[in-house]
Formats: sequence, structure tokens, C-alpha cells
Amino acid sequence: MIKPNYVLVLDANKKPLIPCKPSRAKKLLNSGKAAVMRRFPFTIILKKECYPSKSNLKLKIDPGSQTTGIALVQNNQVVWVAELNHRGGLIKKKLEARRASRRLRRSRLRYRQPRFLNRTRPNGWLPPSLMHRVLTTMTWVKRLIKFAPVSSIAVELVRFDNQKLETPEISGVEYQQGELLGYEVREYLLQKWGRKCTYCSKENVPLQIEHIVPKAKNGSNRVSNLCLACQGCNQKKGTQSIEQFLVKKPSLLKTILSQAKKPLRDAHAVNATRWRLFDELKKTGLPVTTGTGGETKFNRQKFGLEKTHFYDAACVGQVENLEILSNQPLIITGKGHGGRQKAALNKYGYPIRYNPLKPIKGWQSGDMAVDDQGCLGRVNPRSLSNSFNFTVLGQKAKSIHVNKLRRVHQKDGYTYGQ
Repeated sequence: MIKPNYVLVLDANKKPLIPCKPSRAKKLLNSGKAAVMRRFPFTIILKKECYPSKSNLKLKIDPGSQTTGIALVQNNQVVWVAELNHRGGLIKKKLEARRASRRLRRSRLRYRQPRFLNRTRPNGWLPPSLMHRVLTTMTWVKRLIKFAPVSSIAVELVRFDNQKLETPEISGVEYQQGELLGYEVREYLLQKWGRKCTYCSKENVPLQIEHIVPKAKNGSNRVSNLCLACQGCNQKKGTQSIEQFLVKKPSLLKTILSQAKKPLRDAHAVNATRWRLFDELKKTGLPVTTGTGGETKFNRQKFGLEKTHFYDAACVGQVENLEILSNQPLIITGKGHGGRQKAALNKYGYPIRYNPLKPIKGWQSGDMAVDDQGCLGRVNPRSLSNSFNFTVLGQKAKSIHVNKLRRVHQKDGYTYGQ
């Protein structure tokens, strides 16, 4: 059963009040006692001043390398959930393209003096693709604190023991000199292989750790040689090499071998940003508590919840009881605020077209609008046409005349969906 998010409420002085049910918000709007303050997250503002009651609203965060889960919990009741999709990979790709373009340009400037030692990085510096995860998470933390009476924050300190994953044989003093993080290899494999059997793609069945190169043929215990398999596939494979076992499935063999070599990029990203995020959360002035990944998983299984980012967020920390009043998350995807280039360049660094000045006919790329059929989507305006690109989440972009679009949310660097 789909349960929509509760509605965030402000009084006439823009002081946050306890979120209310959607039905209650609809009555307030229809009676004229409130107005829509913001579409994403959906917030109403009352037309009278109220005395806010004491709140026990907790903001819970499950940080991830690609998606961060967010939940608001009031007295063990989950009233608002969201999933924040980061764009760190896109930032890295654009920075690499910019670096290549600058290097090509500088190679043509023979008179330019080399400069290598005049740039220093401050203490605690993080690459932009990693710092983006911290900044976007903090943006939504501050936004929710502004629109809801948050009394405390709970965050999961996701921990991956990279040293143990890469060198499982390490032990003793040599291991103690590394970073003792102790996150189970099995949990990492569950995330890497999508929580399903590697060979038959079965889900929601008991999975066993499987050696791609069998131990009988000198296969190692390194994480790059491990995958997940159901009992039937594990027994059927036995001590065969993966090439023998999948001789009739060459495409699956190629996929598994490429996935096995997948680097620990996500684990490194989480490890590099977790303490920076914790320090930034403390600057809000609210009490901040932490939880472990194992504790989150135990709570989720105890309450019989499926594996999702927002459910993980709701299960962060010590949870004695949990009632799900909302299970339809707000999908938030980082898109940025657009570039400032006057012209688009080809691969040789020469301009191929000039970008128009913004806004275009009163619209900007990233504005959210509703078409004549009531569908919510993202708008990309065109300077030479009255038909704009309109993209609904999960669908291909289509061309719609500007007169058939009604703007409901101005661009803020994110796109939204349910």
C-alpha cells in the first residue's frame, strides 16, 4: 500500500510546525487557512501564528556513494522519506574533460612559463566529486531543518574495511597498523552483486559466498575473486572453472568477469566522506548520534522491511519500535545549476555553437512544470522555438509547446520525482 509523505507546515512567521497528514493539509488549503509555500519538498504556510509544541522529530541519514537515504521520524513513526541521488561521477567526468581541454590549449602556448609548485591544497581537502556528496546532503539537511522542527540528527557511519577486502590474509601487527574498520566482506559483496545470485539472478533467496576461481585451483580469498551464488548454482559449479561452467553463456561470463574487477571506488568514496559529513552535521548545533551498518541491517530485518535507502535511513541507530506512515519517497536527483560557457566546444577545443543567454522566454533549464495532461517533468527551453524539451522521470524527453506548460517549481539545482 502506497503511503505518501506527510506535508511540512510553517506558521505565519515561518516557524516550522510538526508535519501533518496530506488529508489535513488539503482541508487547510481548500478552506483558505493555508497556502502552498514550496512544491519540493511540499510545504504549506498557515495564515495565522501558532505556538509550536515540543517536537521529538528526528532527521535520519543513510549516506551512500551514489544515493543517500533521508527520513523524518516522529515518536518512532516514519512521516517523511526521500532518496538523494548524487552526481559525483558526472562531476569527475566533466573535470577530466576540462583538464584535457586546458592541457591541449596550454600546449599551444609555447611562451607560457610552467607552474607546478604554486598550488597547495588545504588540510582536509576532498576532490570535488566527493565533496559534492557532503554539500548536497548538507543542503537538504539545512532545508529540512528550516521546514520541520528537527530536534536531533542520526547518521550511519558506513564503514568498509578496504585493507581487509583487498588483502584478506593480513593479520596481526600489520593489520593493526592499517585502518581497523571491520565491515564484513559479505555486506560489501551484497552491494556489489545487487543482492542476487551471480549466475541465475535469483533474488530473496539465501546466498552463499562463491569463489570465481575455485580454491581447489588455487583461487584466493580476495574480494575480486568472490561473488554470491544460491545453493543450487554453488553446488552445480563445484570445482569447475567459471569458463567451463558458463561455456554456453559467453555474455554472462563476460559480465561477471568485468564486474569482478570492479574497483572499490564506492567503498573509498564512503570512507573518505563519512567523517567530513559528521563534522558538518555537528555545525548545525543539533545533537548528532551515529549508528553502524550492522545495526541498521539488524533493525531493518527485525521490522521486516525491504532493502531501500530510505528504510535504511529510518533504521539508523537504536530503534526499539518503528511504524511506517510513509513509504513513497521523494526522489531527488542532483543536476547542478548549468555551465557558464559562452560557447560549446568540439573535441579539438573549437567553438561549434554559442549558448543563449538565460533565462529563455522566462524559463531556465531545470524548471519543473506540469503539462496539459497533468504530468510532472523537467523543462529544457529552446531559444529558437516555442516548443521546449519536457522530460518526465523515467521517460524520454518530448517536445511540448510552452503554452501547454505550467511552472510549479523554479530551478534549484535538483530534479524531483516520486
